[in-house]
Amino acid sequence: MMLAPTPVLSGYVIPLANGYSGVQQTLRMMRQLVNQCKTNTQIRQAATNVIFLTPEKDEYSEAEALFSFVRDRIRYVKDVNDIETLSTPMMTLEGCIGDCDDQTVLLASMLESVGYPTRFVIEGYTTPGEFDHVYMQALVFGQFISMDPTEQKYMGWSPPNPVSQAVEVI
Repeated sequence: MMLAPTPVLSGYVIPLANGYSGVQQTLRMMRQLVNQCKTNTQIRQAATNVIFLTPEKDEYSEAEALFSFVRDRIRYVKDVNDIETLSTPMMTLEGCIGDCDDQTVLLASMLESVGYPTRFVIEGYTTPGEFDHVYMQALVFGQFISMDPTEQKYMGWSPPNPVSQAVEVI
């Protein structure tokens, strides 16, 4: 039997506001993690390792390689029951687990570490004005391409039929 990697976990509790204010607070923390970690040597090394064999200066191939890496190597695991958690990209990479916000932060950090701007997309699928999922878009060849690493779908796919959607302004 193979066991999962066991990174050292650490963290702290930050109370979140209820409703959309809490969602915005979470998105701000996610952006802070990306901005802090896109220059982390472990994240940049992982990203350059992933894209090393893609054709040089082929933006689509580089973005797709990073997307596929996170989609295929990071196992989706829900947050602690009734508690929103955010992992650093390094913890997600080392532990190979994370929910939609963890995988999205890792992918955005890796993409930004090799030069691709990113933005977050939040969506809800049941009640207007409520949000329960986040994925990202990366600027590739001058246009934003959706990337949801939590689904076994292709780069460019986004979840269908949201009843609520907001896109991060960058």
